[in-house]
Amino acid sequence: MTREEARKRAEELVGKMTIEEKASQLRFDAPAIERLGIPAYNWWNEALHGVARAGVSTMFPQAIGMAATFDEEALKEVGSVIADEGRAKYNFESRRGDRDIYKGLTFWAPNVNIFRDPRWGRGHETYGEDPFLTSRMGVNFIEGVQQGGEYMEAAACAKHFAVHSGPEAERHHFNAVASKKDMEETYLPAFEAAVKEAEVEAVMGAYNRTNGEVCCGSEALQKILRKNWGFQGHFVSDCWAIQDFHKNHKITKTPEESVVLALENGTDVNCGCTYQRIMNAYEAGMIDEKYITESAVRLFTTRFLLGMFDKTKYDSIPATEVESPEHLTLEDRVAKESFVLLKNNGILPLDKKKLKAVAVVGPNANSRAALKGNYHGDASRYVTVLEGIQDYLGSDVRVYYSEGCDLKKDNCEDLSSQTSLDRLAEAQECAALSDVVIIVLGLDETMEGEEGDAGNAYFSGDKKDLELPFQQLELLRGMLQTGKPVILVNMTGSAVNLRTAEDHADAVLQVWYPGGRGGANVASVLFGETSPSGKLPVTFYETDKDLPAFTDYSMKGRTYRYYEGTPLYPFGYGLTYGDCCVTEIEADVVKREAASWTESGTADAAGLASGAAAAPAGTTAFGGSDDFGAEKGIDGVNVKLTVTNAGKYATDETAQVYVKAEDEWDAEFPHLAAFGRVHLGPGETKEVILHVRPHELATVDEDGIRKIRAGKFHIYGGFSQPDERSRELTGHACLEEVITL
Repeated sequence: MTREEARKRAEELVGKMTIEEKASQLRFDAPAIERLGIPAYNWWNEALHGVARAGVSTMFPQAIGMAATFDEEALKEVGSVIADEGRAKYNFESRRGDRDIYKGLTFWAPNVNIFRDPRWGRGHETYGEDPFLTSRMGVNFIEGVQQGGEYMEAAACAKHFAVHSGPEAERHHFNAVASKKDMEETYLPAFEAAVKEAEVEAVMGAYNRTNGEVCCGSEALQKILRKNWGFQGHFVSDCWAIQDFHKNHKITKTPEESVVLALENGTDVNCGCTYQRIMNAYEAGMIDEKYITESAVRLFTTRFLLGMFDKTKYDSIPATEVESPEHLTLEDRVAKESFVLLKNNGILPLDKKKLKAVAVVGPNANSRAALKGNYHGDASRYVTVLEGIQDYLGSDVRVYYSEGCDLKKDNCEDLSSQTSLDRLAEAQECAALSDVVIIVLGLDETMEGEEGDAGNAYFSGDKKDLELPFQQLELLRGMLQTGKPVILVNMTGSAVNLRTAEDHADAVLQVWYPGGRGGANVASVLFGETSPSGKLPVTFYETDKDLPAFTDYSMKGRTYRYYEGTPLYPFGYGLTYGDCCVTEIEADVVKREAASWTESGTADAAGLASGAAAAPAGTTAFGGSDDFGAEKGIDGVNVKLTVTNAGKYATDETAQVYVKAEDEWDAEFPHLAAFGRVHLGPGETKEVILHVRPHELATVDEDGIRKIRAGKFHIYGGFSQPDERSRELTGHACLEEVITL
């Protein structure tokens, strides 16, 4: 069914409704209209990394972990699993008369906000700090959820539009001020790609104001979304955001005025209760019925596109799809791809045959909460890191365990002395009995998350700084003092200061919030069944002291594109058990008339890496022709990399291309412009072709105009950024080629 056909049916159905009935359908919990055969529908559902808050589902790693895979195809497959399991649940729930919250087909995911500041508690819901990586992950996730065919299997929603990334405590009244350059260069590209490329069905407005206008009642943002980008779907408010208009932003004085501002500026469905006042506003002559009608039509267009009033092939998807073996296999694959090896002095991978005993210590070692992240469903079986290691080693190797310390409290037992860690002696004894110590530290959703959800209420879910809790650092120091080899497994959704571990531990593995079976997958990597291959989607700073104020939305001084300090671990960095490098680079400008391409994320006979090629003119960046190269007569740049694994372990790696234009308007440092995963056996050499679109060659001036201005570009290829810190950590430098248009 085309959108035009669906809209025509929606107009016909809405035309039969009374004004009261139309108004009732703009609530997130839309009631049934029995005389028209319309069942109740709740628009609110979640699926950030698996179907959430509705019982059992396949629980993938948290979004930030999925971003660390740099695997576009995997994100599309994850979206497809969410659609299948979401349909399966919808089918049996609606059949049994359950049309409650979290039971629909409209999923409020992905979160494509930019993780600009590591203190933001919700940052782990995003795909990191880079607009290009975020757009690629977001587009593929959305395409997987919505899927082609006569009907959409489910509907995705890009959130939170726009310029939203904390502080959580101020979001209900905060005005995010961003320059035109930062808007176009950083905050908007992922949303634009979601609309133009993936044709996302919904967009959610943010709580904050952006440059003075409330995001769920912004004429300027709606102009960008609907006029400039051609968005055809529906727009939903964040939950109780419209109430903030009069309660917190003080933009309006009454709920009725808030209703008018939101409806006249394109907010079709209200997550909250303010739209219960629509009829008050209408009867007072404050709003024209046409706005109510148009929003109702948009919403029913979505419902028709989902086949809710027809019989579809999706109606027969059974409950057996939920946590099916195939879905759990994908969960395992994505988790293993997400782990980032930050340090390894050669201790990893561990050899089971050479071990008699292993100590597993730390507050996250046996924590289910640390597997989940936030906005999660439930796994039918959880495997913690401790359990994963125990299962892997079986009875061959003794595993000693101690919690070591509480996640955030001074001690594990409230009545114990407050002057010392009450589990430290136990942890030290475990270490003394063992050949190696695996210490599992970090946070969970109670310490970094959304305002109201997180337990650190004083900071409303944000982190006050980048330090691990004091007692965890004391435990780490205690383990380092034992003289035994120490491997840190860090479970956080964001950057924390790992300087102590970098200086003194034997290995550091960042595993994020790895999903329901995360512990089994951690064990697989620690013991060499799988080589780690993840890359950091955010910069790991040593401290927040040299970052701009949290409330400053200028990009100057933050993220790898503008940070002038030396990071502890850079964006794009991650080691493997192999020893991979780029030995040759060749960059060629592609003329428009000579273009011949495969679709993004596929491999052709020449052996392109996953995600390595993207169709240019007519089908590429942001849906339709990428006109940024028209003036120069180009369709981008082909970058051929010769890559080699000189190590003794087979591994996946992520080839990365960065670009720096000789143009005053380019970012401070080279920016990611293409990437693709490649598998390399021991001693193997391959050629990988990555395509840089004209969009990534264009720069943005102070007026927010994106254009290819430069004639000369520096193209860098490697398995990391072309920065000095990455070269120091990996032992390999990126190769450079200069091209002239």
